[in-house]
Amino acid sequence: MYSSVFIDGLFVAAVTLIWFMLGYQCLLFFLGHRYYRQCRLGQGRAPSLPDSELPAVSVMVPCHNEERVIAHTIRGLLALDYPLEKLELLIINDGSTDRTAEIVREFTEPQVRLLNVPPELAARGKSGALNFALKQATHQVLAIYDADNIPEPGALRPLAEQLVQDPRLGAAIGMYRAWNRHRALLTRFLNIEGIGFQWILQAGRWMLMRLTTLPGTNYVIRRSLVEQLGGWDVQALTEDAELSVRIYQAGYQIQFVPASVTWEQEPEGLKVWFRQRRRWVRGSNYLFRKYAGSLLHTRPRRIGWELLYSLALYYLFFLAVVISDVLFVLSMSGLIRIPVPGPYSLVWIFAYATFVLQLIIALSCEPGEDTPLNILLTFVMYFTYCQLWIPLVAVALWDDFVVRREMRWAKTERYEVTRP
Repeated sequence: MYSSVFIDGLFVAAVTLIWFMLGYQCLLFFLGHRYYRQCRLGQGRAPSLPDSELPAVSVMVPCHNEERVIAHTIRGLLALDYPLEKLELLIINDGSTDRTAEIVREFTEPQVRLLNVPPELAARGKSGALNFALKQATHQVLAIYDADNIPEPGALRPLAEQLVQDPRLGAAIGMYRAWNRHRALLTRFLNIEGIGFQWILQAGRWMLMRLTTLPGTNYVIRRSLVEQLGGWDVQALTEDAELSVRIYQAGYQIQFVPASVTWEQEPEGLKVWFRQRRRWVRGSNYLFRKYAGSLLHTRPRRIGWELLYSLALYYLFFLAVVISDVLFVLSMSGLIRIPVPGPYSLVWIFAYATFVLQLIIALSCEPGEDTPLNILLTFVMYFTYCQLWIPLVAVALWDDFVVRREMRWAKTERYEVTRP
């Protein structure tokens, strides 16, 4: 059995890193739950406005081969509890080769406008489509929805009200939920992951330092700010996260408004999930290279450090889990011995229990989600779904930092729509 100071040091480093991340998440968890309680009491939200005082909004929906979902999205947008005369729905046909444009033309409502991206600019990613539509928009408030979204009728109003009544805000974001969460085991895990992310990280960071990040859909933003920042970055695979960094560097905030809810699709198969999440990690790699240095000088400094930590989260989680798993396997097989004193088995059990408990309480924030099946899934999630991130992050790191593979937009597969 082999042992060394180096192995002992790796073990202590892994334990320290895991507990730092877990301890910080515990802080965000308590603050996020406090925000949940405030929201239930109606606190922290801008007063409701009469229809006459609501801002006119340009709703922008990028589409690339969205024939399975786009009709449902447009119907959902037309059903918004918002004065229709103050809405324009810009459906951006970004080089679709299916019936997307034909389906959009079937809608005769004057609010619906079909924008065809010129062939020489088409199918280059979501950022390019949004930049094209920005020049066609007529209103000063922009709302962004993905083409697979079915917003609840009350989704847009609280976002617009919050934005126009708080000059510190550059954008306001709502919640996204998975309408196909019961379709497969994977979508059930993704549903739990999404709820935990929003009620722990998004809500907690808002309470701690008035920081959240754009989710890519169901958000409103000031047009003047987008133009001031030069539009969406066409090189970014995660244009929402990239724009979030620039919004905070410009001195604005992004508020999380849980009263706004939209329902979206999640990947139902591992191949689709891997392709989508790989794009997310590669997008984070791009942002890390682009902003790692400048974020250290962002003011207030706590915002810069938090954004830097967010960009590095994939790497930290990857390193901590890989080191922990490798040492655990080698130790259990008798190949190495770790004589570092301490109740590490109890520490690990406590960390695992904390992980599970946080997710269960986050599920309780959403009606009908703290079911026995979901609770059972939270117990097995770390050993199953969470471990899938190890090869995913490894492949993305290989792509970007070893072989430097060209970054290309990968569209997420859509599925036939059923109501949530």
